[in-house]
Parts: sequence; C-alpha cells; structure tokens
Amino acid sequence: MIVLGLILVLLAAAAIYVIAMEPDTTYTVFGYVFQPSHLEMFLTGAVTAGVLLLGISMIASGSRRSAVRRRKLREARAQANDRVAKLEDEKRQLERKLHEDDSPATTTDTVPRQARHADDHLVAGSPTDERSRHNA
Repeated sequence: MIVLGLILVLLAAAAIYVIAMEPDTTYTVFGYVFQPSHLEMFLTGAVTAGVLLLGISMIASGSRRSAVRRRKLREARAQANDRVAKLEDEKRQLERKLHEDDSPATTTDTVPRQARHADDHLVAGSPTDERSRHNA
C-alpha cells in the first residue's frame, strides 16, 4: 500500500514538474503534442491533485496499519516473555522446594528413607517395584 502510494505521489509530482517547466501552453509528452484549453488544464490539475492526495492517503494508511501490526507483535512478545518468566520463577521455586525436601536436616519423615541406587531410574511407583521387576 505504501509503495503504491509512493508511485502515485511520484506520478503527480512528475505531472506538476512537466506543467511548471513548460514556458507556453503547448506540451509534448511521449512524442505527442498537446495544447489544452483552460477547462482541460483545470481538469488535468484537479486529477493531478486527486492522484497526489490519494497517494498521500495511501502512504498514511499503510503506515498506520504497519504501526498497529508492530504494536500487536510487540505486545505478543511481551506477553510471551512474561509467561516464560513466570514459568521460570515457578520452576526455581519448585527446585528450591525439592532441594529443601531432600536435605536431611529438614526432613520430618518418621520412616527412614531407602538408599538410592545408581541404576534406580524410576519415574512412577516405588523403588521396590523396580527391583522386583529386575529380579524376576
């Protein structure tokens, strides 16, 4: 949209330049000679002004649309960063809680914990269930 607006503005500017640089009312464009009347000159000027205003409005509209898109993208990135930060904080809190639970000074278990083995990679269940599978 912005590019099309720029093209229209440039076309209108070129038309204004051609009209302003000719000393008389005879104009040569692409090998054709024109000698417009007063009414034709007025209508040509009105069309040129319309094209210029249309080009300027297209540039403004495209710029506004791009700004809104950038603002929404910036807000989405900020929200995603906030979510990631909250998840990282929650992870740190859970890790601290896990380390506090594992430390022997703070445990309040009445049953002594079983020794952990190097080959103990159990995700769910108890370590005794895992040993019985290996022994069977």
